[in-house]
Amino acid sequence: MDRRYFLKSATLMGALGLLKPSASTAADEGLRSSDLVYLTPIKSNGMESSCQAEIWFVYDGASIYVCTGSESWRTQAPKQGLTSTKIWVGDLGRWKATKGKYKQLPSLMAQASIETDTQEQERVLELFGNKYSLSWLVWGPRFRKGLGDGSRSLIRYKPT
Repeated sequence: MDRRYFLKSATLMGALGLLKPSASTAADEGLRSSDLVYLTPIKSNGMESSCQAEIWFVYDGASIYVCTGSESWRTQAPKQGLTSTKIWVGDLGRWKATKGKYKQLPSLMAQASIETDTQEQERVLELFGNKYSLSWLVWGPRFRKGLGDGSRSLIRYKPT
């Protein structure tokens, strides 16, 4: 085998590897189509927290957002420095009822932060309204009011 043949073969093999679906591609597809994600903070020892949940979310192509109670563990984790988060993408219903099956869904790791910019919050609330249009008639005003009075927080998860 000469060098030219080796380089052509290696280039072709690399290109074929790019065509194969990956977990991140499957997760990205799920983020664009699913109604729920399941998430858990990663503890300082690297283990998943026992705090896990299914939750509504929106994805803008760069970040995943959830709006949740300010006293919830989803809000408290990043406040305590636990910003690393594992996210499973798909909709299997309530997490406890899945008996762990949600952990077989495509997943990704992300860094959590609390979004406090009111213009960004308003932009994301519009995304929620577009995604969950029927339910948003009830939940939209609750989310807006909660962000305004501090009883809700908007969490941004930036995939890593």
